[in-house]
Amino acid sequence: MLSSVGGGSAGGGGADIAGLLEKAKELDQLKKDQDDIVVEINKIHKKVLASPDMVDKSVDAILLKLRGLYARAKELSENEISASNALIGLLDGLLQSGASTAQKKKIEVGEQKKKRIKSDTDSARFSAASMRNQLDQAASLKGEQVAARVKSDDEKDEWFVVKVIHFDKETKEYEVLDEEPGDDEESTQKYERKYKLPMSYIIPFPKKGDPSSAPDFGQGRQVLAVYPGTTALYRATVASHHKRKSDDYILEFDDDEEDGSLPQRAVPFYRVVALPEGHRQ
Repeated sequence: MLSSVGGGSAGGGGADIAGLLEKAKELDQLKKDQDDIVVEINKIHKKVLASPDMVDKSVDAILLKLRGLYARAKELSENEISASNALIGLLDGLLQSGASTAQKKKIEVGEQKKKRIKSDTDSARFSAASMRNQLDQAASLKGEQVAARVKSDDEKDEWFVVKVIHFDKETKEYEVLDEEPGDDEESTQKYERKYKLPMSYIIPFPKKGDPSSAPDFGQGRQVLAVYPGTTALYRATVASHHKRKSDDYILEFDDDEEDGSLPQRAVPFYRVVALPEGHRQ
């Protein structure tokens, strides 16, 4: 590398400046693309809040679309990191080659623009309503009973009704308590029934006093439901729509055979949730 700013180094510096500007344009476009993704995500959240019935009817389609949007946002974020690293490399090269004062001034302007773009992008991403809403909703479950996957191995998952004690927004973990009575009421027994679980291991139940908050699972749909008389949840199939008069689902639980057939059991709507993907029983 030349140690002084002569004709050759000036030409090389000009080429580096052009490359720097091209990368800055690329970073700016990535920011705009991320903004568009955030707008699309927020639109879906507004539709969900405005029309809960729409979510009940097309929950799978909505979740798939949201997943695609978040995947695209992740891809753009990774591209942004690559573009930023390339800009830093160009800047280091220009600084080491002894660029002229005028060139350095242009570089400083480019750096300021890069920092502004990065700051705006970070603000858009981390202040997105989707993430805030998820964390706020998780925190609002304190004191509520939820369905929780408290145990899992290579063969099966175990889901129980537990009570939310606390939600840590930093670690995104729930602290929950299994309230099922044990052999005694010793403090050690209570401590052993506390679990710290990630958000993906928790499913909120529909509100007990609001049947409209329950998904309208159609006949033949597989769900996860509390088996009558217990606090354990098992996979079941909807035998018929729940009736508003009783607000019950009529379910047939897997592996619940009696005399060679599956009995139909009534389960309150507020003890039935969607079957988690990849559930093992």
